[in-house]
Amino acid sequence: MSLVTSEIRSAENLVTELFSIIDGCRWDDLPGVFAPDCVYDRPGYEPLIGLARIQLFYREERVIGSGSHHVLHVVSNLEAAACWGRFTGVSKIGHPLDEEFADTYTVRNSRIVHRQTYFYRPAI
Repeated sequence: MSLVTSEIRSAENLVTELFSIIDGCRWDDLPGVFAPDCVYDRPGYEPLIGLARIQLFYREERVIGSGSHHVLHVVSNLEAAACWGRFTGVSKIGHPLDEEFADTYTVRNSRIVHRQTYFYRPAI
C-alpha cells in the first residue's frame, strides 16, 4: 500500500471515528481525532477554538440529547476531507431532530485542525 493511499484512507477513517465518538457521547476520546489547536466553525456559534473549547461545547452547550449521524459519502485527499449525510435524534428538551448536514475538514498529522459544518436550511 502506498503512503498516499494509506493517508487518504486514514482521513476517511478519521471522519468515521469522529462520528462514532460524537454519537456515543465519548467526549474524552475527542483528542484522538481533534488536534489541540483545532477550530470548529458551526452555524449559530462563534468559532470553537481549541480542543478544550470543543469538548466544552459537546459536554455542556450542544442542544442534542442523543442521536446518530448517517454519513452518505466521504471524500478525501492528503490534507482535507468532506462528508455529507443526515443526523436524526432528540434534543435535550425532547424535540425530534432530523437535519441534513455537510462537513469539511482540514487534517494534519492524522488529526482534524479545522472543521466546518453546513446545514441545509434557508439562511435569509
